[in-house]
Order: sequence, then C-alpha cells, then structure tokens
Amino acid sequence: MHDIIRQLEEKRERARQGGGAQRVKAQHAKGKLSARERIELLLDPESFEEWDMFVEHRSTDFGMEGQTIPGDGVVTGYGAINGRLVFVFSQDFTVLGGSLSETHALKITKIMDQALKVGAPVIGLNDSGGARIQEGIGSLAGYAEVFQRNVMASGVIPQISVIMGPCAGGAVYSPAITDFIFMVEDTSYMFVTGPDVVKTVTHEEVTHEELGGAATHTQKSGVADRAFVNDVEALLYLRRFIDFLPASNREKPPLRPTQDSDRRSEMSLDTLVPDNPNKPYDIKEVIEKIVDEEDFFELQPNYAGNIVIGFARMEGSTVGIVANQPMVLAGCLDINSSLKAARFVRFCDAFNIPLVTFVDVPGFLPGTAQEYGGIIKHGAKLLYAFAEATVPKVTVITRKAYGGAYDVMSSKHLRGDVNFAWPSAEIAVMGPKGAVEIIFRKEMTDSAKIARREQEYREKFANPFIAGRRGFIDDVIMPHSTRPNICRSLRMLKNKQLETPWKKHGNIPL
Repeated sequence: MHDIIRQLEEKRERARQGGGAQRVKAQHAKGKLSARERIELLLDPESFEEWDMFVEHRSTDFGMEGQTIPGDGVVTGYGAINGRLVFVFSQDFTVLGGSLSETHALKITKIMDQALKVGAPVIGLNDSGGARIQEGIGSLAGYAEVFQRNVMASGVIPQISVIMGPCAGGAVYSPAITDFIFMVEDTSYMFVTGPDVVKTVTHEEVTHEELGGAATHTQKSGVADRAFVNDVEALLYLRRFIDFLPASNREKPPLRPTQDSDRRSEMSLDTLVPDNPNKPYDIKEVIEKIVDEEDFFELQPNYAGNIVIGFARMEGSTVGIVANQPMVLAGCLDINSSLKAARFVRFCDAFNIPLVTFVDVPGFLPGTAQEYGGIIKHGAKLLYAFAEATVPKVTVITRKAYGGAYDVMSSKHLRGDVNFAWPSAEIAVMGPKGAVEIIFRKEMTDSAKIARREQEYREKFANPFIAGRRGFIDDVIMPHSTRPNICRSLRMLKNKQLETPWKKHGNIPL
C-alpha cells in the first residue's frame, strides 16, 4: 500500500512539473504563466478539481514511447469563478509544445461532454503548437472531435477561448466556433497558415504578430473580442466577464445586487445630442450613464467602431447593449458592424439575455467597396438576428433612424417589445437634404426655396411623432428619464414568452 501511495505522489508531482523547471522558466521569460498558474489565477482558491492527471499518449512512432509525461500537455477539470461552476482546460506549452494528441483531445472532449450534461461554461486557455505531427491522423481526428463538441455546445453553454500563446492551423477553428475570444498582446497569435507558408505561396513577408497577433485580430479581422496586456490582466478580466453570463441556456441571466436606483435620472443626457444633426456625440456616454454603476463591458472596442456592443446590468440583471456610434462613420451600418452586432445579438438571444438597443443611424454605408463586399447579405444578417430574437427587446432612438437601417435596428416591425424615442429623434426614409433633392429636383437651382423645403420636410417627417402616431414608437421620453423607463420595461418583460413556427433551424444569409 505504501508503495502505491508513493508511486501516486510521484506521478502527481511529475504531472505538476509539466515539461520541467527549465521549460517553465523559459515560459516565464516570455512573459507567460504556466498552464497550472493560469488555472490557479482564474479559479477561486482551492476550487479546482483536476481530471485525468495521469493520462499519457499512446504513440510509439518516431521515438514517442520515450517521451511520455502524465497529463499529456493539457490540464483539465472544473472549479468555480466567484462561486459559480465552470469547466476549464489549460494547454501546457512546456510539454511537447502543448501539441494536441489523440489523448490530449480526449481529455478536452471529456470535460466538454460533462459541461453539457450539467450546464456550465467551458473556458479554454489555448497555448499550443498545433497538431502533434508524430501522431498524424490521430491528432487530426482529435481536433475534429473537439470541433464537434464546440458545435453541439453552441447556444447551450457559453464557450470562451483565451489565446495565451500560439494557435495555428486546425487549432484556430475551435476558438472560432466558441462564443468569445480573448488574446494577450505580444505573446499570442492565431492564423491558419504561418509566415513561412505565406511567403512560399504568396511571396508576402510578414511577421507572426502582423499576420495573427492580438492587434491584428482586434482591429483588422474582428476575430478576437478583446486583447489584454498580459496573462494576469486577461484572466482577471475573464473572471469579471463570466459574471455577466448565465451558466447555460436553461437559466436566466445572473443577478447581482446593486445600490443604483432604478429611478435615477441623468439630467446631462438632455443636452448631450447636439442641435446640429451633423455633429457627433459619444454614444458610450449614454450607455454608461444609463446602466448600473456605469459598469459596461465592451466587446470588440477597436473593431467596427461605428457600432458598440457589450454587456451591462439593469437593476442587477445582465443586458446586452447594441448601439450605433455617431463618432465613427456617423453611425452608418456597414459590413463589419453588421457582422459584429449580428453575432452578439444571436448570443444574447441564445442565452436569455435581454437586448437594449440605442439607435442613431443615418443608413447603410454607400460605395462600391460595400456593395462588392456583399453589404446586402451582411446587413441582412443583423436584420435576421434582431427579427429572430425572442428575448425582451427595448429600443431607444436617440437621433437619426433613416431608411432600411431604421427597420434593422430592433424596430417595432422586427418584434421590438418597447420602442422609445427621444424628442431629438428623426425617423424617416432618409435625411431632409437627400429627400428634398429627390422630391423637389426641379427646384434645385433655388437655394432659398430648397432650404424652406428642407425645413418643411424636417418638421413634417424628421421627428418622432409620425412614428408615434402609427404606434411604431410606444412613447417619446425625455433623455434624463431613459434609465427609469428601460428598467420598468425590462421588469414588465421579465416573463415574456413568444412562440415561433416549428423549424429545424432557419437559413440565416451566411
């Protein structure tokens, strides 16, 4: 018995050491934590229950029989974040470069299967050189098994990927399927093919960072949702982020008590929108002054800045925020902003998170680049997402709501539950200038007459009252009372039920 206990402790210690002290030291020298240090920082103290610590690969080719380390390059198990159950896997770059073998994949799929059974989020801490080449098809099969679980779990439990080192080739597709991707600046990267292959095939010379670093994916591609300075910041922000999410699609959003009154008025909002309709203002100021304790967790802040998305709380309960940003492209919808918002709306709908939408949109961005890029289909994705959503939907039109973009932004016609407008709202087919130029084309030479026509159009159509008369706007509210109105609306909608026609699934214009 004593021999077994001694062997057990030796095995545990060998697994805890990973690739050994020297490789852990090399990991630290790159500014990276080890796989176990990351789990320790992410989870509540002493909450981690590890599974499959003694698993080893079964490969005997290319001398692999002599390279076995308990755990096989990934630490898996479950624990708690702020007392709430989560499952986690953390790839260990010190063990064969964190490469994925058949058994490495089995460890990951095992916790994913269990997370689906009990209804808890899965967090992947990715730091891997990719498929273990020595195992060939066995490694590829392992990746596909993980992908299949990602798809089955989509919309059932939240899935979050944190890229904390290399993530290349087939390895990138698992994070791509998950709901959110966070990266670490300077130490993480993602790409399908690396710089060497790119140079061979396209003759482009590019660095790892330029091709797939955190800046690239948070600013240019939109693949990642946030980037953080180092491992510690990423994991601490992740602890904050997970608090916004329900554990599964069977639960309501989590509730966090707040001292912020649901009756709080914000008088500064009454003067926020400029009198000149062509002058911008920061929609984030509106969001922060309305939500609980100004706590807004923005996603993709550096990508498609003409739309703002993220999580906040109203009366302690999570809401998803979608808002046009007049500071960027005047708040126009384009390809990137439509994709950014549509995916977020669908996540919120899948996980019972109410949507609060702030509208100031002059239309879709014109131009050949947008049309050739498929703005028609990409814009339709956002329309589809809002129309499909059955969660409570509260919309506030702060200023412009023109043309088809008015329809798309959670309008009453797309089953918006409560639709408010500020007195500054302009709801029309298009702006006064463009409308007058079309309607009164023959009078274009008379500038004074055109100016009068513009004013006439603005008074008759570019205001919230025509829509209010038709019932498309439920109320015109003063900006300072926006928070109390939203809180009351969400309270009323708390038990909303909406039946939709049976279908296997819709066919969103992908």
